[in-house]
Amino acid sequence: MEWIMRIITVVYGFLWGDLIVLPLPGGGTLGLSLLVLLLIPAGIYFTITTRFLPVRLFPEMLRVTREKRIDSSQNAISGVQALIISTATRVGMGNLVGVVAAISAGGAGAVFWMWITALIGSSTAFAEGTLAQIYKEKDPLYGGYRGGPAYYIHHYILVKKRVRKKGRKSLLAILFALSGLICWCGISQVISNSVSSSFYNAFSIPPLYSTISFVILAAVIVLRKNTTVKVLDVLVPIMAGFYLLITLFIIVKNIGLLPGVFQQIFQEAFGLRQVVAGGFGAVLMNGVKRGLFSNEAGSGSAPCAAAAAEISHPAKEGLLQAFGVFIDTIVICSCTAMIMLLAPADLVSGLTGMDLLQTAMEYHLGGFGGIFIAVILWLFSFSTFIGILFYARPNVAYLFGDNWLSQTGYKLVTLVMLFVGGLAAYTFVWDLGDIGVGLMTIFNMLILLPMSKEAIESLRDYEQQKKS
Repeated sequence: MEWIMRIITVVYGFLWGDLIVLPLPGGGTLGLSLLVLLLIPAGIYFTITTRFLPVRLFPEMLRVTREKRIDSSQNAISGVQALIISTATRVGMGNLVGVVAAISAGGAGAVFWMWITALIGSSTAFAEGTLAQIYKEKDPLYGGYRGGPAYYIHHYILVKKRVRKKGRKSLLAILFALSGLICWCGISQVISNSVSSSFYNAFSIPPLYSTISFVILAAVIVLRKNTTVKVLDVLVPIMAGFYLLITLFIIVKNIGLLPGVFQQIFQEAFGLRQVVAGGFGAVLMNGVKRGLFSNEAGSGSAPCAAAAAEISHPAKEGLLQAFGVFIDTIVICSCTAMIMLLAPADLVSGLTGMDLLQTAMEYHLGGFGGIFIAVILWLFSFSTFIGILFYARPNVAYLFGDNWLSQTGYKLVTLVMLFVGGLAAYTFVWDLGDIGVGLMTIFNMLILLPMSKEAIESLRDYEQQKKS
């Protein structure tokens, strides 16, 4: 067991640790991990090749969300429903605890770099969402469509090389699908542990009771054939809207402090104080890493939902997925940042994680604040869990074929992980989840970059059709 733990630690350090360390003025350093080195340049490349899509086509993103759904295929979901599913998994614990951790370690300036990361990540999300649509296929089990990185990787490696052998699979696509299934099992444990802890802190409910309730409710939904989308259709707009409304109430209540908060964000993002003190690297990298981890652009998760949509043009789903990054980071993560930064600094000094966020909310909303955070964390976590099981469908099918045994078996495994995680925190399993998402990102980006020309051509075709 010890050697397995050692391997996990080494791989985790290789993916998320500082691969390159650059010296900065004032004696500080800037540590760059492998995933940062991969995703940030790729995001800049996609932003340039799409001619600054996040800014230029933002009005078009909003317009596409209002389009009527196409319903020609049985059980197919709409483009907006695919956006809702991907938003359910993006908007999770990272939008609460992760933002708190980024600001605690990097200061208010980390928020600015989260915003920048989201802008360039939107272009990456467009590329992978569009490719998922181009290479989707019919789903014989659930109806509608399925796809994602495993499928466009398969096409690129085998179809373009004219490999005709029936049943032949791409090793890289297999590795992506396996990494995804490992990642989502790890996330299941993190989700339930956070929920049981927050319910114990807010309501003194023993973890066993809250975990059993969580698992039963999740099982009722995910073990039924096509309940996931219906639940998320209702749950995601309510939870995101409610969190936004509460944040707007807090902002209005503290409107006089708002200019000072924005001044603090921009001063600490570029300020001389951080550079001289050697802390600029922490400000920059905490914002960048939190932005990358939260919006998931490039990891290959969201395309598993994007491929399921029935929509009139692949680029439309790409635009919707780009909009999903905006919702996650620019809206939801910013809400958490405002809740923190509008609380008195001396009140939250020395606190970390959920304790910090709950203290800030109790300052703004009294006793209701701690209860609200516990409930909103439950909603975010629950929607994430049922969303990742939607992601798992096409990957299980790619690995094991079209059969209910493998689909149900994976769901039961994640439900067991959900139960175990609610009772105890196994950090090596959490690291395994981080390793899974890191490997997914590498396997996805290896093919996304050479295939990106097809996504760019799809965008050009869509814009030409719009003009004519």
